[in-house]
Amino acid sequence: MEKIGPQQIWSYFDDAEKARPVSNRRIRTGEGHTVFTFFELAMKVAELQFLNRNHVMLFRGQTNDHMSPTGTMLNPTLFRLSGKRSAIQRILQARFERLKAAEAHLVRLYRAANLRGIDRLVRHRTIRWSILQHYDVCRTPLLDLSQSLRIAASFAARKNGSGDAYLYVLGVPNRSGAVTASSESGLQIICLSSACPPEAVRPHMQEGFLLGEYPEIADYDPNGRHAYQEMDFGRRLVAKFKLNLEAFWNSRDFPPASVESIYPKEFDPLLLVADQIKREIGPEIEA
Repeated sequence: MEKIGPQQIWSYFDDAEKARPVSNRRIRTGEGHTVFTFFELAMKVAELQFLNRNHVMLFRGQTNDHMSPTGTMLNPTLFRLSGKRSAIQRILQARFERLKAAEAHLVRLYRAANLRGIDRLVRHRTIRWSILQHYDVCRTPLLDLSQSLRIAASFAARKNGSGDAYLYVLGVPNRSGAVTASSESGLQIICLSSACPPEAVRPHMQEGFLLGEYPEIADYDPNGRHAYQEMDFGRRLVAKFKLNLEAFWNSRDFPPASVESIYPKEFDPLLLVADQIKREIGPEIEA
């Protein structure tokens, strides 16, 4: 994918009181701009959307900020790697093979459940990946995001109590339809609420999106042009906010999204399909 730009990026970073022009690298290598309340976060994100009007903002919440020498890493699960090159090659090949097996099971079980949208599922590999990623079936080349700031912040804060957490703002091109491919930015943007049938409750409640490379990387190629360890959506980072959770939420006006609203208990046919695929492909085994 292309690094965000070449337009000027405006961002809050480190201890700066106002948004200023800044490079993607400066944002990634910084400690993050601390915010103390959800309202403060929302107002600063609103300013970033106004100043960076050539980009649409999507959000990701995490409990920890994973760093490399180039700064914050936002890798898809399939490309989260460490160790010797020979081991990495075996791991990647096994992950791609497992992903292909999961795709085949998904198409079969989706059709058997008589869910709407089977033609799109068969036609678009990224929609298959999106469902497998969103329902935690297996590793994919996609990264989970949300268009809801509240949902993303709630994910970030879910496990950290009154400590700190991180909210990432990523800039992507304007989108259209269920799957938007941008050759200019080297990105695909998948809208889960358009890709999944309406009976699938979770994607709609989480206002979920996924990002992927364009063209997509569909198989492991040891001689390919891609440096797999560099599949890092941190290259699209517009801002990194450090959430001080001690008094971040206002229980009356700005409460966090409840676990029940993020993971609804209502019947979800894709959850049943996902559980069946997990049983059929078995656990992940990596040497």
